[in-house]
Amino acid sequence: MKKRVGFFDFTGCEGCQLTVLNLEDQWLELIELVEVAAFREIMADAGGSLDIAFVEGSVGHPQEIRRLEEIRARCEVLVALGSCADNAGINALSHFCEPQRLAYSAYGREVEGIEKTLPRPLFCFVKVDARLPGCPVDGGEFLHLLQALLVGRTPELPQYSVCVECKLGEYPCTFDQGTVCLGPVTRAGCHALCIAGGDRCRGCRGLVDNPRSQPYRQILEEHGLTVEDILSEFRIFNLPPEKS
Repeated sequence: MKKRVGFFDFTGCEGCQLTVLNLEDQWLELIELVEVAAFREIMADAGGSLDIAFVEGSVGHPQEIRRLEEIRARCEVLVALGSCADNAGINALSHFCEPQRLAYSAYGREVEGIEKTLPRPLFCFVKVDARLPGCPVDGGEFLHLLQALLVGRTPELPQYSVCVECKLGEYPCTFDQGTVCLGPVTRAGCHALCIAGGDRCRGCRGLVDNPRSQPYRQILEEHGLTVEDILSEFRIFNLPPEKS
């Protein structure tokens, strides 16, 4: 019997769902294994219980909390899909901006009730069974995660940093080029895509478990940076624990 899966979105750009859709040929094979019951990008919600719910986006309004709880109640497994769902993503920057200033920047006027729209990751409100970080997620990693869930295995995320993937790709260190990089403490799995494209790691996949902070501190000191400097950089994608 096919597993019923659904894709849902909250505050985000829906780029993770588009990444899934862009799998194309692989999706045709997946349709033989799963029944898609909800996917806003391509169809309406058919309703009913689900084996797996993939939820994209952060949660920032009481109405969204209720909707998320309803999704949680109808699924066996809930997956936080992408950085916004996993760690509040780039939306978390709104926590460091006065609400009405944020409203003016977006709408050019004050917005009533905006104080209640500070985004938070899914785990602040419901049980999350699996995570797939990234902005957007990696298509290949999504396939591996789905395959693991379909056979009843608990999917595992890489336990090493982006620096490992940089070394494997033989990319030059961005620190040596005078650019701050979050690769030493950010979870791998993206194949160092940003560095390969000439950018730097901005930490969209969140902190690796048990980061080797002392060696990283030495790197910061060598380049004239403080821990506060790097924490301000890490806020681009990650909501601080005290605000979760």
